[in-house]
Amino acid sequence: MITHYIILSSAYSQGERIALDFPDIITSRAQEIIEVLKQIKNECGNDVPLSTHCIETDGIEWESVEREDAFFRGVLLIESVSEFIRLIKRDRVLTGLDVAKYILTVQPCTHLKLEKLVYLCYAEYLCATGGKGRLFEDEIYAYRYGPVTKTVYVAFKGYGYDVITPQEAVGDNKTFTRKNESSAKSRIMFSDNGLKKLETIAATLLRYGKRSAGELIDVTHREGSPWSRYDSNKADEIIKDEDILAFHCNEK
Repeated sequence: MITHYIILSSAYSQGERIALDFPDIITSRAQEIIEVLKQIKNECGNDVPLSTHCIETDGIEWESVEREDAFFRGVLLIESVSEFIRLIKRDRVLTGLDVAKYILTVQPCTHLKLEKLVYLCYAEYLCATGGKGRLFEDEIYAYRYGPVTKTVYVAFKGYGYDVITPQEAVGDNKTFTRKNESSAKSRIMFSDNGLKKLETIAATLLRYGKRSAGELIDVTHREGSPWSRYDSNKADEIIKDEDILAFHCNEK
């Protein structure tokens, strides 16, 4: 019998679980597993979701693991620790679109309202971390109708003034549906400082979620707001984090 030491995680960008397998052929590889776990946490963060498993099979190949335990069927085996880390690190970073997809599993929005909520979630998290952490990596731009995240704009501009309901969509937007709320939430939880991010998004939606797009415009466009300090007629005017931080933290 062969003992397999397995490290399991998720690759949301791949849409599947990923694994490292260390078959124990001659001597125990338990210490090696400990060192690999330390390396992963050192490079990806101590809060990265990982699980370890030990299973005995009749062979050295990964297929023997799948045969022995159905839990591992469909798991993508990664050949190297460096590739495993690369996939995890990629998923530890959120985009504005990830946040928008989660919001849409909680409540239907027009595109205009969605942009405002994504921005306010970003501002709230920036304040919650004292400017030391960003909710997502996208820049915030000053567009004519307010602060905009480009990934969200590109994905949903085609809806115009129609309400985007939490229904199955096509292409890259297929995850913003009620039945996939767990997947969208897990995507955020998996990111760096994910629990804090999810808590901040929930608090922001509780505070602003029931307001209309027009009422949210009154918040984001008011005199002295970060958006009001930029020329929205110019292309690609980035709203700086320090302006968002100064205005929204003082407002709170």
